[in-house]
Amino acid sequence: MAWLTRFLAAVAFLAIGVIFSPETFGSKSDGLKSPTLSTYLKLAHLLCFSTAFGAALWVTFIGGIIMFKNLPRHQFGNLQSKMFPAYFTMVGICLAVSAGSFGYLHPWSSSSVADKYQLGFLLSSFAFNLTNLFVFTPMTIEVDKTYHNSVYVFIWLSR
Repeated sequence: MAWLTRFLAAVAFLAIGVIFSPETFGSKSDGLKSPTLSTYLKLAHLLCFSTAFGAALWVTFIGGIIMFKNLPRHQFGNLQSKMFPAYFTMVGICLAVSAGSFGYLHPWSSSSVADKYQLGFLLSSFAFNLTNLFVFTPMTIEVDKTYHNSVYVFIWLSR
């Protein structure tokens, strides 16, 4: 998972660089961009945003509920501890690409207020996702493992 963390950090810094300094990466504030590049960036934005949105809907409303109802509590927690880091990593990469491509297509200096809000919402969702990935998920997994270990020790001692 260490290589994935470094890769995600590199993608995040690239996206932030594209957003706040698009001229460095070839974007012109006057709207003169390569039509082919614009098409690919629009496609990347659409695919990555829809992947992140679809994954969030699936994990929250379909997969999570089915697993919660059909798996024993310990297996559900163990599965979630393996699935959430991969899920947050995938969504983080998708949000970084989406924010980076949107920032490249709509430079801050020439974008409208609505574009600035949209970019702000993309960046805030990316930041919250990274907080979940690097702060709350490891804490939750650690507490869950501690709880399950203490339950097994209690059951063993009560025999």
